[in-house]
Amino acid sequence: MDSMKLTLSQIDQLYTFTQQHYVEYYDLQTELVDHLANSIEEQWTENPKRSFEEALQIEFKKFGVFGFMDVVEQRKIAMNKKYSKLVWLHFKNFFKLPQIIGTLLSIFLVFQMLKSITISHEVVAILAYMILISFWVGLIRMNRKRKKTVKEEGKKWLLKDIIYGYSSMAGMSYLPFQIFLHFEIHHSNVTTLFFMSFFIVSMVIIEYILFFVIPSKASEYLKQTYPEYDLVS
Repeated sequence: MDSMKLTLSQIDQLYTFTQQHYVEYYDLQTELVDHLANSIEEQWTENPKRSFEEALQIEFKKFGVFGFMDVVEQRKIAMNKKYSKLVWLHFKNFFKLPQIIGTLLSIFLVFQMLKSITISHEVVAILAYMILISFWVGLIRMNRKRKKTVKEEGKKWLLKDIIYGYSSMAGMSYLPFQIFLHFEIHHSNVTTLFFMSFFIVSMVIIEYILFFVIPSKASEYLKQTYPEYDLVS
């Protein structure tokens, strides 16, 4: 006897079901729909008379009291790790040939600039504020772009949300304050000036990666992560 298969209408009902249970990302919905569909069809193999709704509720109860929330959180953690690896990969490239030449030159120029001015906590605060403001301007710009693409496509993808700034990366914006404003500043301390120069250049590189490099390759990373992205985007 052939096993029973879900109809397209029932598949659509599963997507609606995941949405109703607070799964907003299309990629997570698809994973859950595949899982639910396979499980329901397995139930029908054992008991063909079981209704679709009954089989769905039986499978959903297996997710526990919090439903799909644990699955969503685990997927978010996994995607944030993937994103962090992408950032780190691009960051390391700036310290390899030929990019390292520009990186070292930038550090040297910032070092000479800091060495030539009177360093005070006021100057350090201004530098920290400049990095903070540029970071948040970038986040706002990316978030607007994210909302625009969601409106155009009608679907949300977890990795895409992370790429376009809708993530915990915003917390990095306060890092300059923690490092700059707690520094013991000595104008003649070459080590301190070098560290500050390295840190300033590194923050600029990270912002460039977050707001320009990775977004420019977003489609490539999304296709690698989601084979179905090309078909539904």
